[in-house]
Amino acid sequence: MIFAFSRAAAALALSTVLGVSAAGAVQLNLHNGGDVASLDPQRLSGDWENRVSGDIFEGLMTEDPKAEPVPGQAESYTLSEDKLVYTFKLREDAKWSDGEPVTADDFVFAFRRLLDPANASEYAYLQYAIRNAEKINKGEITDPEQLGVKAVNDRTLEITLEQPTPYFLGALTHYTAYPVPKHVIEEKGGDWVQIDNIVTNGPYRPIEWIPGSHVLTEKNPEWYDSESLAIDGVKFFTLEDNAAALRRYRAGEFDIITAFPTDQYEWLEENLPGEAHVAPFAGLYYYVVNSSKPPFDDAKVRQALSMAVYREVIGPDILGTGELPAYGWVPPGMANYDGPDVKVDWSELPYPEKLEQAKALLAEAGYGPDEPLNVTLRYNTDDNHKRVAVAIAAMWKPLGVNVELLNTEVKVHYADLRQGDFQVARAGWLADYNDPDNFLNLLKSGVEMNYGRWTNPEYDRLLTEAAASTDMAARADLLKQAETLAMAETAAIPIYFYASRSVVSPKITGYEDNAFDIHRTRWLTKAE
Repeated sequence: MIFAFSRAAAALALSTVLGVSAAGAVQLNLHNGGDVASLDPQRLSGDWENRVSGDIFEGLMTEDPKAEPVPGQAESYTLSEDKLVYTFKLREDAKWSDGEPVTADDFVFAFRRLLDPANASEYAYLQYAIRNAEKINKGEITDPEQLGVKAVNDRTLEITLEQPTPYFLGALTHYTAYPVPKHVIEEKGGDWVQIDNIVTNGPYRPIEWIPGSHVLTEKNPEWYDSESLAIDGVKFFTLEDNAAALRRYRAGEFDIITAFPTDQYEWLEENLPGEAHVAPFAGLYYYVVNSSKPPFDDAKVRQALSMAVYREVIGPDILGTGELPAYGWVPPGMANYDGPDVKVDWSELPYPEKLEQAKALLAEAGYGPDEPLNVTLRYNTDDNHKRVAVAIAAMWKPLGVNVELLNTEVKVHYADLRQGDFQVARAGWLADYNDPDNFLNLLKSGVEMNYGRWTNPEYDRLLTEAAASTDMAARADLLKQAETLAMAETAAIPIYFYASRSVVSPKITGYEDNAFDIHRTRWLTKAE
């Protein structure tokens, strides 16, 4: 565990029990949900970690208030005629928080570190669009010089792609594309992320990190536009109990909460009008089924469980915030994916008919009232996840399925999923960039986020062929073929497409609902 000393202790002396900063300073108190696993951007996996990392680091590209990519550490870029080579010019005033310049070599170092198989970065595959990135990450190429990232000089970075990639600028806003300070890592090694060692290049810098409690930041005076920041720092509170978060918001302890119990939505609308933000965004809530273990290696069992989920009641009735039922894998409205959404062929059947077909499928697999299927259903601690799990367990009961519910904190939950230590488990995915590829890769063989270990060579071939296609219509068709195949085999069980659920104090301005639910502090103001 990493604890705070010196600079952190000084910051703590200036703060009150409620996290209100020193007199005259404007501090944003933000309920952040899960516990942050690391401050190293190449060791992250959750949206709660992205909120912190995106404040303290900045990539070549960053997000505007609507979460659209805009230049960050790069002041400009050019793209070659064949759309394979991006050339980025870094800002002259790009600096680390210790005053050292951010150089093109820092980005080369960061991308090589991300893709080094010895570092086992979970999200490395998000940058596979870069030439030789996948082969290096899989150990097929051992020479890091072969990676398509080159420092032309201190302020010029050249990135060569495997093939034209329409979403690449969006992928560069992701924390896997953040630079890391080569000069500090070479000196401190793995200790570089300790609070007394870490240097960052974003609008803010961390000054205190107490695992299980919070991360505290302050303005980074070396950031090129620090004078524009209306908020002096953020306290990111770890708290997975959404009901408790709402109570603390009402008590004035939090300025923003990033989730709330859905059964409180009506109360919020009546009593705090305009403060609850519920908006559709690019995310999928789903159950992953461990296809590597019997009986879930049987597609009939997986399909039966999926057919028995009454999706139409979950958003409006179980949650009460109107999430859309999901019968396909890619959320509606994703870029580069025109045409009708992919759905399973039984999506329009009346629910009683779905239930009867599900019973028949389980019977074919050898299960029923006299031979019940026992399932352990895992979810990470959250009132809303519990509400959905209890409802779905009840939906499965008429099939002769006995469900044991098991909940753990979010870090433990996803660690167990990565290890394959589950039968059926709740998972969620929020888009890292605006392209269906970001969702479909979750079901590709060998991808760590393919928790259920479902594998299909034809599916993999379709994704690989789509990645190599420069014809956008043909690419979309290949991706739709892949999605259709995965849903036909019930590779996983999509349940609903997300709606973001936040509560924002009237003191806060600049908060814009967007499809990626990203709200960087640099764009916010707080009235005291």
